[in-house]
Amino acid sequence: MAEKFVDVESPDQLASLFGQLDGNISHIQKDYNVTAVSRNGGIKLIGDEENVIGAEKALRAILRLSGSGQSVSEQTVRYVTSMVADGVEQELEELGGDGICVTASGKILRPRTVGQKRYTDAIRNNTIVLGIGPAGTGKTYLAVAMAVKAFREHKIKKIILTRPAVEAGEKLGFLPGDLQDKVDPYLRPLYDALFDMFGSESFARYMEKGIIEVAPLAYMRGRTLDEAFIILDEAQNTTSEQIKMFLTRLGNDSRMVITGDITQIDLPDSRKSGLVEAIKVLKGIDDIEIHRFTEKDVVRHRLVQDIIKAYEKYNEGRTRNHG
Repeated sequence: MAEKFVDVESPDQLASLFGQLDGNISHIQKDYNVTAVSRNGGIKLIGDEENVIGAEKALRAILRLSGSGQSVSEQTVRYVTSMVADGVEQELEELGGDGICVTASGKILRPRTVGQKRYTDAIRNNTIVLGIGPAGTGKTYLAVAMAVKAFREHKIKKIILTRPAVEAGEKLGFLPGDLQDKVDPYLRPLYDALFDMFGSESFARYMEKGIIEVAPLAYMRGRTLDEAFIILDEAQNTTSEQIKMFLTRLGNDSRMVITGDITQIDLPDSRKSGLVEAIKVLKGIDDIEIHRFTEKDVVRHRLVQDIIKAYEKYNEGRTRNHG
């Protein structure tokens, strides 16, 4: 049996590391098959040497994240242990530094995974960014946060958010209300992100002044968008013509972020996803970056990550069988 002692700077950090009802430390114990006990202001690890070394790496990585301002949750622990298992825990050092922006409730918003950090860096350093990946990776939310940051720094004058109003099992014609009422459900995730950043009163005021615009993709035709931060969400449901139309709306001193999940295309089978085509067409163009998220970047409930992995495994099996 081997033993290691991990020193912790403060009681608050120790409490955060253990988590609610010791949930965080229990995950470490289960994942590495070690015993972890609180001793002399730190944590003593007991178990087989290889397991203890792995657990120590995970705990020290979590403590570094905590020291840089990251909150320690079950998702954080799961993410760190997966990075340690892949031998790339050193990449977690990229997560240090200032947050993106402050939400209306006063929360400092920070990237929670290396993939998210590289995504926000890409948005900061390129005019057009395509964020491709599964649900729950923060593609849209982080893009909105970067738009709000650019607006508060007076780098842009407008925030424009759009998405295609594609029918995923529902029929628009049967929904009640006028056209805006019919398309609002498609735009709700964009509203929710803006509410978090600005608060309801500021959001309403900026909407009234035209500083924030949330509209279906069809409303973008014929416009040139200068000094704006433009986000196209759910781009996997655009046609080739639609995404080309959107890309050519780019005006002076503007930025664009296009997000989508190419595994969740709701277009009819006979129609080709514009996002899939755009990934091929735009590859290698200077000042355009294509960022791909993985299931490791999922920051929703742990089951979301497990579901994505299960579907990937299932689809790989189907592909092999058809082959």
